[in-house]
Parts: sequence; C-alpha cells; structure tokens
Amino acid sequence: MIPGGGQPNMQQLLQQAQKMQQDLAKAQEELARTEVDGQAGGGLVRATVTGAGELRGLRIDPRAVDPEDTETLADLIVAAVHAANENAQQLQQQKLGPLAQGLGGGIPGLPF
Repeated sequence: MIPGGGQPNMQQLLQQAQKMQQDLAKAQEELARTEVDGQAGGGLVRATVTGAGELRGLRIDPRAVDPEDTETLADLIVAAVHAANENAQQLQQQKLGPLAQGLGGGIPGLPF
C-alpha cells in the first residue's frame, strides 16, 4: 500500500532493486574470498572452506593416521568438513541475511 494512495515511483523502485542486486553481488564475492575453519578430533583434522562452501584445505595431524584404522580418520575428515560448512553457513547468514530481509524474506536457493 502506498501512503496517500499514489502510484509507486518506478524509477526509485528500480534504483533500489539495482542497489540491492549490487550489494548482494558484493556480499557473495566477499563470501567467496573469506575462509573459515572447522575441526574434529580435538584439532587433529582441520578443514578450511570458503564462505560459499568450497573446500580449500585439509590438514591432518600425523597422530590421526593409523593404517589399521582408516575409518576413524575418514570420520574425522567428514566431521571437520561438516563443521567448516556449518561455519560457512553462519557466515552466509551474517552477510546475506540483511539483504534477504530487504527483499521481504528469504532468497530462493539460500539456506535461510
């Protein structure tokens, strides 16, 4: 509803939409550059992902490597990557959440 019953200013709406689109693109670029870590096994396995969820690094402490028990190592790797991705999702919500609010709700394809 427009106050006073007038028509919306289409030029102003288009400018707002363009600014929001630019802000969203900027936030997505920042997420792609920002790295977050996750760990498992008390730090024996550490995974690094971008804020966009791309796996960038995996560090495994030699103490985590037991040739007789590769299943535990695999579980630690999965847990570290999962923790890193959870941290990336929190970062996405911090960076993109306010932009989604400005659009009147969630953005399709984003996890919030």
